[in-house]
Amino acid sequence: MSPTIPEKQWAQVIEKTGGPVEYKEIPVQKPGPDEVLVNIKYSGVCHTDLHALKGDWPLPTKLPLVGGHEGAGVVVARGGLVQDIEVGDHAGVKWINGSCLVCDFCQQSDEPLCPKALLSGYTVDGSFQQYAIAKAAHVARLDKDTPLDAVAPVLCAGITVYKGLKESGASPGQSVAIVGAGGGLGSLAQQYAKAMGLRVIAIDTGDEKKKMCLEQLGASAFVDFATSKNVVKEVQEATQDGLGPHAVILVAVTEKPFQQAAEYVRPRGTVVCIGLPAGAYLRAPVFESVIKMVTIKGSYVGNRRDTTEALGFFRRGLIKAPFKVVGLSELQKVYDLMHEGKIAGRYVLDTSK
Repeated sequence: MSPTIPEKQWAQVIEKTGGPVEYKEIPVQKPGPDEVLVNIKYSGVCHTDLHALKGDWPLPTKLPLVGGHEGAGVVVARGGLVQDIEVGDHAGVKWINGSCLVCDFCQQSDEPLCPKALLSGYTVDGSFQQYAIAKAAHVARLDKDTPLDAVAPVLCAGITVYKGLKESGASPGQSVAIVGAGGGLGSLAQQYAKAMGLRVIAIDTGDEKKKMCLEQLGASAFVDFATSKNVVKEVQEATQDGLGPHAVILVAVTEKPFQQAAEYVRPRGTVVCIGLPAGAYLRAPVFESVIKMVTIKGSYVGNRRDTTEALGFFRRGLIKAPFKVVGLSELQKVYDLMHEGKIAGRYVLDTSK
């Protein structure tokens, strides 16, 4: 029997740029021919969602907008062209809600770069609602024994940092510095790095994040950027030979860390930029960057293959995102904490509350 789908649902809606979000009832949409309707059970809250609320990226949002792009739930309806996912299957709604599948980028597995990509919680409504639409080709396939609350943060944060680590080219036994290590992306990046055989240097600030990184996530060293007298020197000294990490993964939400990374990465090291602080610019010392042969590159979200691989680490028990569950109705409180920089790990919204 097909599940009963209500006509109305609870959602968090942005009516105007800058917010606030409004918790209210809205209609449940019907999936198009190539789409599925997912009954969202849990949705992680990403810093990108705060940018969507503020409208401070150079990319206009849909208005009104339902944010969110880490939604885990159950498929309750599908379009007539959908053949490879069934009603009742578990699925994840990700940042890439859909793409054209025929452009040069899509054909070479770079669908996040598709010029017609649909972005959940930004250009199309996302997962901060009880029922969300997504293209069937792009939803993450989840095993039915996968805990939906725990997997939600992996659907963006996990996939994104896993992709960044792949882009870094770091090999097992080498060291990687993770900047913003105590946040939602950083806490997952540390675990993926360890699972990939890398030695982690965590960079963040605060005793709570320090304890989490060293005691729970197994970082080899922690550098507090707010209290350190010389971040560059401390990061380099935290490596076994003092030459600096082989790679730097930047998931920070402010500009300054992006200016320092090229100074402490080792010769022939790679700096991977993932975080997107609004209005920020990349700057690096030209002389040192040239004579050290440093590579600086950007890494966006993962493709469908990266998604499968990242979820594979999670299924094997190697990834456990630190998270706290609150009700969907409490999203504004989460945004307030995020704005104040007081979140260690990830918040996950229970859409039934």
